[in-house]
Amino acid sequence: MPTECSADLFGFEPVEGRRVEAAFDGGRVTSNAGGLLLGRTARALGLIDRFSRCFVDRRDPDLVEHEIATLVGQRVYGIALGYEDLVDHDQLRHDPVVSAVVGKLSARRSSCAALAGKSTLNRLELSRPEPSRYHKIGHDGAAIERLFVDLFVEAHAAAPAQIILDLDATDDPVHGEQEGRFFHGYYGGYCYLPLYVFCGRHLLAAKLRAANIDGSAGSREEVERIVEQIRARWPRVRIVLRADSGFAREALMAWCEDNGVDYLFGLARNARLQAEIAAELAEAAADSQARGQSARRFKDFLWTTRDSWSRRRRVVGKAEHTPQGSNPRFVVTSLTGQDYDARALYEDVYCARGEMENRIKEQQLDLFADRTSAATMRANQLRLWFASMAYVLIDALRRIGLAGSRFADATCGTIRLKLLKIGALVRLSVRRLKLAMPSTFPYQDDYRHAYVLLGAAAS
Repeated sequence: MPTECSADLFGFEPVEGRRVEAAFDGGRVTSNAGGLLLGRTARALGLIDRFSRCFVDRRDPDLVEHEIATLVGQRVYGIALGYEDLVDHDQLRHDPVVSAVVGKLSARRSSCAALAGKSTLNRLELSRPEPSRYHKIGHDGAAIERLFVDLFVEAHAAAPAQIILDLDATDDPVHGEQEGRFFHGYYGGYCYLPLYVFCGRHLLAAKLRAANIDGSAGSREEVERIVEQIRARWPRVRIVLRADSGFAREALMAWCEDNGVDYLFGLARNARLQAEIAAELAEAAADSQARGQSARRFKDFLWTTRDSWSRRRRVVGKAEHTPQGSNPRFVVTSLTGQDYDARALYEDVYCARGEMENRIKEQQLDLFADRTSAATMRANQLRLWFASMAYVLIDALRRIGLAGSRFADATCGTIRLKLLKIGALVRLSVRRLKLAMPSTFPYQDDYRHAYVLLGAAAS
């Protein structure tokens, strides 16, 4: 028989003779108690303060309730905690944990909430190069781009001997009439084509681009900017670029060769290349058929195209035969045989490039980097940077606070679910803000571990 309920009390089926009732009378409660770890991480890096300095505020100071640092922090923390849309902030502006990590528990005006709502944050995202009556907040894109690289360099206690920069383009589907949208035949829909640059888990660049371009378009300029900034701090570091065949372009390879940067790119196969490894393919096929499993051979040779390359370059061919048939692959590189032999170059170095796909998935699936629904590319680029900064924030929590824990290799989504989305009863008094978290929380040791390590990093 269905149980009866009133507007204030919900009665459910009894359990072991006890009534089960629920009501919205718990007082001030938050589901974001773990977000305090994000605030501790951001302070260790100075992330929000430095990010907010990339913005220009032309508002009248006497009329401003929400400072730029408050708005920027609110947006970054919101994305990190799983709130992808600006409309979420009409409720999130009252959340005591977000107020605490932003550093603003109360408003100057009694009619205002401590934090901003969707309309004020919308003005932040829709900033324009030139101020107007309704657009008085601007941002410096070049400064934001430099900040990503600065944070990467500062994450290292000493200059590494070698770093590998991974480049990749991905699709960002759009479903409206956004500026710069085009139909992309490979992805089969209207989209943007953002360019990402990672070094391991570190994000160095997230560049929004229209989709009517080659996948490598603008990569030379982006790499040149990043390399110059890195070498200003680490003049002796060896830099290797790694990417798929979409980046094996003469302009980028020639620039690398002229500037002391190594590269390892996939190379699209064709009839001439396959003929070059025909003998190795035949050997692999015979071996595969004899053993009933996949077999590989590698060939190392110098190669040039008929008209697009300016010089001969080292190419490694993988002659593989699987139960499903022949599977030849090729890479082109400036690395020598003394650096890596053919097999190690392909299997140990090039194939590790696939890990970057997981970083892009974290960006788009966990941190909403593909929510580019604003009308202009400038606004959508800023949205991408907010999501990217949220990634940098959680990755810093993972790298610093969760080192050695069970979450040291967890994705951003798992870290949010397990350590950030914690329910807590909030007690706010004149002297303190106390969050009473569940005594049965299963990851208390990991929370304490992160708290201690982040505190040491900030000191």
